[in-house]
Amino acid sequence: MRSLTEQDIRNSFINCSKGEAKRLAIPRDLAERPWDDLDFLGWRDPGAPDRSYLVAEREGRLVGVAMRFQAVQRGFLHRSMCSLCLTTHPRGGVALMTARKTGAAGREGNSVGAYMCTDLACSLYLRGKKVPESGPRFEESLSLEEQIDRTMGHLTAFLDKVYA
Repeated sequence: MRSLTEQDIRNSFINCSKGEAKRLAIPRDLAERPWDDLDFLGWRDPGAPDRSYLVAEREGRLVGVAMRFQAVQRGFLHRSMCSLCLTTHPRGGVALMTARKTGAAGREGNSVGAYMCTDLACSLYLRGKKVPESGPRFEESLSLEEQIDRTMGHLTAFLDKVYA
């Protein structure tokens, strides 16, 4: 992913008002992000523990989505899988992220959801740059490029539902 500026990020949001996009917390470490290893930018709002944001390229333009979630703490032996990157995590490492739909459907309160890594570090997990708390990811027969394509396909499908 190409490096993004604060203004790029704020202008990309599709499911919140311009005022909401102007007020949301942007990561302060944009210059230090490992852009070459990111397929999308995702972060949690440090001031609002139930909010996360995701910015990805879709059809040649940036698309930002504001999401809400409630982390579920389960037993140590219980593991959950991210529906984007298929990384498994114990105890709240995966949460149902819900995004308000765009347009009239969103104004009526409709939303869509997907189970995602709560830290939205899918790109780093795929590349082995970050290891889940439970240990290394399961070994797959797909190449890294195929895993990235699959993850981006899952993300695109989620974004398509936000637009629908």
